Amino acid sequence: MSQTTIPLLDLKAQYETIKDEMLAAVARVMESQRFILGPEVEGLEREIADYCQAEHCIGVSSGSDALIVSLMALDVGVGDEVITSPYTFFATGGAIARVGARPVFVDIDPHSYNIDPQQIEDRLSPRTKAIIPVHLYGQCADMDAINAIASRHGIPVIEDAAQALGAQYKGRRAGSLGTLGCFSFFPSKNLGGCGDGGAVTTNDAQLAEKVRCLRVHGSKPKYYHRIIGGNFRIDAMQAAVLRVKLKHLDRWTAARQRNAANYDRLFASHGLLGSLVTPPRAVQDRHVFNQYVVRVHDRDQVMAHLKDQGIGCEIYYPVPLHLQDCFADLGYQQGDLPASEAAARQTLALPVYPELKPADQQRVVDAIASYYENSGRSSRRHAA
Repeated sequence: MSQTTIPLLDLKAQYETIKDEMLAAVARVMESQRFILGPEVEGLEREIADYCQAEHCIGVSSGSDALIVSLMALDVGVGDEVITSPYTFFATGGAIARVGARPVFVDIDPHSYNIDPQQIEDRLSPRTKAIIPVHLYGQCADMDAINAIASRHGIPVIEDAAQALGAQYKGRRAGSLGTLGCFSFFPSKNLGGCGDGGAVTTNDAQLAEKVRCLRVHGSKPKYYHRIIGGNFRIDAMQAAVLRVKLKHLDRWTAARQRNAANYDRLFASHGLLGSLVTPPRAVQDRHVFNQYVVRVHDRDQVMAHLKDQGIGCEIYYPVPLHLQDCFADLGYQQGDLPASEAAARQTLALPVYPELKPADQQRVVDAIASYYENSGRSSRRHAA
């Protein structure tokens, strides 16, 4: 009898634990018939702001739109440059290009996978209008160093915290560390909705008001437009669902952290730790493990082996942004940003969702160990 599949993420398992709460929240919205903005969105905004230790939160239509509206609020546009990481989901660079600015990519620190602050200053120019560090995989970038550079040059910082709700840096939460913070509520995120959704956080009251105006076509009051915005609203149904899930987020985060620590122990028990398998390093205070990403030799072969064993895994991200076809006109070449390129070749995300059972983690690690054992035997046979 074949073994059951271990998915990369199991949203059904999560849903079963909060089903009654979720259905009650959906029913509450249906009974109210208030679907756009309104009290559910206002409630979510208050709760996310408190959770992120920020003064203001503005719910928006997606994490991608959170980045776009934040750039718009800072008047970033044609002819401007924005510094960011090339090792991230496409939305980070795409948002910069969408407002007409030029992405300027800075390589990552190979241990944290976040932008390397030591390389930022060399890429600044008179056209630099913002810096977007990405808190990748659930861990904050080195924000003190980044903010110090930004402060010296009078440049705002937009945190791409799409994967990092609840992550902490020196006691402060992601979303409260820069000028603006951007979050995604895509279903696979640690706090995921039933569709698209996002949020912008800030401690600047004027920027918060501008983002609120921009998300409704720049209208204030209704039908009067001093600026041009877009339709960037989060809907009440998503807000209601997210308010339910937010109550459970710290418990889920603790489970992800336990699972990450258990992986470390299991890899060490097989003698793989640091030799053939390098786990993520917790550099800052609170890593929330949106993904548990390891570096492995023969990444593509290991991935194929795991999938043959019914084990879900994924590559985040196979092509860094500076080598994407749509950014070819920026002039980057293979080898320009070596740490990002190495990460793209070597990293593999393993299941780490809160409901993952220890026995399933054992299966994951045993499968990786068996790959290296068998590949070692094959190498020895060929050598003989």
